[in-house]
Amino acid sequence: MTPYAIALHGGAGVKPGRDYSRAEAQLRRLAGDGAEALKRGVSALDAVETAVRALEAEGLCVAGRGSAPNTAGYVELDASIMDGAAMRAGAVAAVRDVVHPITAARRVMDASGHVLLAGAGAMDFIETQGLARVEDPASYYRIPDGVEPADFDDPKAAAHGTVGAVALDRQGRLAAATSTGGTFGKHAGRVGDTPLIGPGTWADSNVAISATGVGEAFILAGGAGDMAARMRYGGADVNAAADAMLADVARRGGDGGVIAVTRSGEVVFAWNSPGMKRAAAGAAIPVFAAVV
Repeated sequence: MTPYAIALHGGAGVKPGRDYSRAEAQLRRLAGDGAEALKRGVSALDAVETAVRALEAEGLCVAGRGSAPNTAGYVELDASIMDGAAMRAGAVAAVRDVVHPITAARRVMDASGHVLLAGAGAMDFIETQGLARVEDPASYYRIPDGVEPADFDDPKAAAHGTVGAVALDRQGRLAAATSTGGTFGKHAGRVGDTPLIGPGTWADSNVAISATGVGEAFILAGGAGDMAARMRYGGADVNAAADAMLADVARRGGDGGVIAVTRSGEVVFAWNSPGMKRAAAGAAIPVFAAVV
């Protein structure tokens, strides 16, 4: 059997007793849809972009439509995508009112000659690409499932709503994508790990990884790129690499989680927070979704 698999996350750090049933159902549906697409021969890169676009559009997690304003009163969005087979990547940081930041990141990879565009320059590029913009921010953005008003005054409480996807296609190619609205109450211009190739997103010929959690701690710990390096240079298996990286995140005062898929089709979820919204499906993986 030719292996193929997809895994998704809607953020780590879920709060016990809160209702994430709609987000869990969405992740389950998208995992099933993604696996069917991979079975038909869709590329891993297209599969992760499609899944993250859907997560951005519904706004059940802290990304895309589910993002909250920063301290200056407007929403800033970050996203990144990586093609492990070609070792290409694209990302956008601190962009405003873009319906699909993940597609903006893909356009950076495919059309700009750069890896990361930020702020006003990124917005100029997005304009040239004709990507969909949010016409009425006041009515478009929504509070994600499981978030309560008090969370808006506690940035760490809402530091875990990032969404992401990783996939292995039938041609053996790996890809990863991650998107976020960042932490609630963040300073204008704050950029976490999500748009950074390495800390937030990584894919190569061995593994694809997407991270979620307290971005500052993931940046300092190396995040997804550190995991991949532990596997590539140190010979660690994917579970050990994830555990070691998350232990470093914890030492730096953060928490969160990762999803990963290897070139053999093994899917791994790891987190050191109270839970993680997650789902997976594949050739040898029945459709699965969970929160805690």
